Formats: sequence, C-alpha cells, structure tokens
Amino acid sequence: MNGRQRTYSIRISSGRQKLVSVDDFSLQEGKITFLFGESGIGKSLISKAVYGLLDPEELDVTVNGEDYRLFLRRNETRAIQQFGFFVFQEPSTHLNPLLRLEEQLREGSLAGAPSETSILSRLWDSSSYRGVTDLLRVYPKPDRPSGGEKQRVLLTMAFKKIALLKDTPSHARSALYVFDEPSGNLDNHFRDQFLSILCEYHRQFRFTAVVITHDYSMITSLHRHQKDMLSAIAFREVFRKHQRLAVRDFAPSVYTQWADSLQPAVMPRQLSAPIIEFESGARVFGKTLVISKDANGTSPCALSIAPGMIAALKAPSGTGKTTLVKMIMGMSATARFRMTFCGEVLTHQMPRFYWRKHLWGKMMTMVFQHADEALNPSAAVKDIFHGLAEPAIRELLSEWFPDNTDPGFWKKRVRYLSGGEKQRLNLLRSLSLQTDLLILDEPLNGLDFESMTRVLTMLRMNQRKAQAVLIISHNDDVFDRLVPAEQTYYLHAR
Repeated sequence: MNGRQRTYSIRISSGRQKLVSVDDFSLQEGKITFLFGESGIGKSLISKAVYGLLDPEELDVTVNGEDYRLFLRRNETRAIQQFGFFVFQEPSTHLNPLLRLEEQLREGSLAGAPSETSILSRLWDSSSYRGVTDLLRVYPKPDRPSGGEKQRVLLTMAFKKIALLKDTPSHARSALYVFDEPSGNLDNHFRDQFLSILCEYHRQFRFTAVVITHDYSMITSLHRHQKDMLSAIAFREVFRKHQRLAVRDFAPSVYTQWADSLQPAVMPRQLSAPIIEFESGARVFGKTLVISKDANGTSPCALSIAPGMIAALKAPSGTGKTTLVKMIMGMSATARFRMTFCGEVLTHQMPRFYWRKHLWGKMMTMVFQHADEALNPSAAVKDIFHGLAEPAIRELLSEWFPDNTDPGFWKKRVRYLSGGEKQRLNLLRSLSLQTDLLILDEPLNGLDFESMTRVLTMLRMNQRKAQAVLIISHNDDVFDRLVPAEQTYYLHAR
C-alpha cells in the first residue's frame, strides 16, 4: 500500500548563480517515480538535495524554507542515507579505485545482503557466473571496466541494498533509492533487464524510488513487459517555467500514442545515384567492420544511401558504430576504409584537410552523441550558425528555445548552457546546414519530449529536400517506425 506524499520546495545556488528553484517536487512513498526532462535541467540536483548529498559549504541550499544543515540532521534524511542508495550517472563517482569490485560489492552493510550472483548474471545476460568473476577482481580505473560494466556493478550494489529491507526496522521503509540515468551506458536489452529486476524487487519490498532519465522509451518497455506495475509507478517531467523549474505529471499515453503514430519516412519514387556507398570490411583497432542487411551478418554489403533516403545503422554497444561514422567524416586516423561520396572515391589515405576544406559543413555534417564534441564552448549561441542570416537564426532559436526569447540568450556562451540546451543547439545547427549527407549519432539523447518532436519534424523536412540521412540510435521505439526495414543496416566486428 502506498504511503504519504513527500513534497519539497528546493532552492540551490552557487554564489550569485541560481542553479535550481522548484516548489512542487513530490514523491509518493511506496512508488517508483520516473523523472523525465532534458539533460542538465536539474533533475539530478533536485534528487541529490532530497537524498542529502549536497555540500552546504559549497552550495547555498534550502529545503522547504529550512537551511540545508538543519535538513541534513532530520531523522528522515538520516534514514534515507543509512538505508537508501544513490546510483550516480557517472559510476566512477561512487566506485573506489583502491578496492577490487568484488570487495566493494560486499563492503559495509552490503556484507549482510544476499549474494550478488543472480543479479550479475542477469545484468550480464550470462547463464554462468564464471564469466563475470575475472571482472570482479579488477580495481576500477577510468578506462577499465567500461562505463557500462561499472554501471551494472553499481546497479547490483543498489539491488543488494534494497534486499536488506527484508530484515530492517520499519522506519527504514522511508529510505529512498535513486537511479540517475541507469540506462545511459546500456543498450535496450540490458535496460529492460534493469527494469525487470527493479519491478521484481518492488513487488517484494514496496520501496520508494526515483529513476532519473531522458529515455522516454522506458515507458513503452514498462507497458510492454511490466503492466502489472503501472499502478505503482508515477511518471513526472521537469520543465522550465518562467526561468524556474516546475514538475508536472506526464501521461504515458502522450508518448506511446505519439510513437505509435509515427510513419515510415517516404522514400523517393525514383532513386538517384547514392550519395554515399561505404564498403564493408573497414579495418580499425585490429577489427574488421562488416556491414550487412541481415542481423546475422551472413551477406556483407556496402552501406548505401541515396538522396532523400533515411537509413539506420544498428549494432550492440561497443561494436564500432560511432567509429564507422567518424571514418565517413574523415576523423579516424587509424582506420582503413574505402567509400564513394558524391561520385568521388575516398579512402583512409586522403589527407584530413581535404575533409575540412571541402566536406565538413559543406557536403556532410554530423550530430555527435555528446554535444561538447561539436560545439565551441567559448562561442556565443548565435555565432555557431554559419551562413545563416540573423533573422533566420532568431526564428530558429525562438522556436527551439521558447523559454529563452530574450536577446541575452543569443549572446550567451555555449559553456553556460545545460546539456539539453547544448544538444538542441547541436541538432539545430546541423539540421539547418542542409548538407548532402547528415549523420545523427543518438540524436534524441538528452532531449525532452517536445524537443524530440521538433527534431523529427525538421528531419522529415530535410529528407523531402533530398538530404541523405544516416541514424545511429538505441531508441528503437522511434527509429524502427521511422526507418524502413530495407534501409536498416547491421554492423558486426570481427
């Protein structure tokens, strides 16, 4: 049975800079709250404030009008920290580089929790625990284990902590479990594994949890695989309202009906010569990248996209999708490849300045998965658009940034934007260039629902103007509907 509702008014600032101001952040005890909203809007800061993780020496914080130091002394806050768990978006924040992973899985209170074997085997999708034991002997380093492996270890620790609720006192039920972007480094299969374990544990222990995410496709996964849990789940969305944050209920049907209504992109009636043909068999980092139109890779073929076509490239995380598109962009110095682009043969031997002088931003452009890779942090917002007249820039910015119509925003430096604002700017610039080829690497990452719809609308407009588009995305909800099956390619590393 669900308990009381906890409501928080939170103010967070650093010096003169206001970071968060929200009046109506609420959690229903005994429910899992999925908290949506664009990247960098403040979801993590709000959750850290409630959990008691912010440092009152570094930030000025009040919760419900109370100084944060007093809030941290409250019994409820202490219970959250003692019995709860916070899975950080960046797992390295939590993992100790001086302890093996196996030691950290059994450290402190986790020593009394049930064995982690079954959780690990499900998160690694392995029928044998032995495949994970070598990894557990590793001391965490920046490059090893991988981000996805670290994240799964941290999720395992959280589930072990939840399992302790079986033998803890009743006031431990006020604990809070926070999962900050838990699927950020996971593909759809392992995302669903995480959701399955989360729901399975909630059926047993009825704990209070927050799942922070901008992955709206979780809604579809829950409706498809965890229908019996929907009454125990609240979907909420953080958004900006008059330079402040607000939180509203998000009706799952808004997303599911929108996704169901998506139609495949209409392909040109008469196919022209391909804009690009990238040959299968490229070599990089000692691997051969095989491209095929069948998921098993039995019939290698070139990646071919004609004007006005939208194609998708699929593969499990870590296979080399981003590496391949960086070859197309002439950004991978260690690779060996061959492609035909706009009738010209290009290989790894072509000097990089050729791409820079003749192709980048003129004939091909790429939206990187992380906007910081593409945007100059010192540039003003209006200055990242090349070749567009100022009235056109203003019109685009007012449409894509409706809460920032003040001219001061146009002069704002990129480094001061939130993650979601940078991604919107990154997409808007690339979409507005209308080059022959547009490559999108996880284009919906970090966006709120309204921004996702704008991206797809502009993408269809560009496609109708004969732009060739290549998409890499784990969001099968959207792009399996948008991209025709005959234009879906699979990548295999051998």
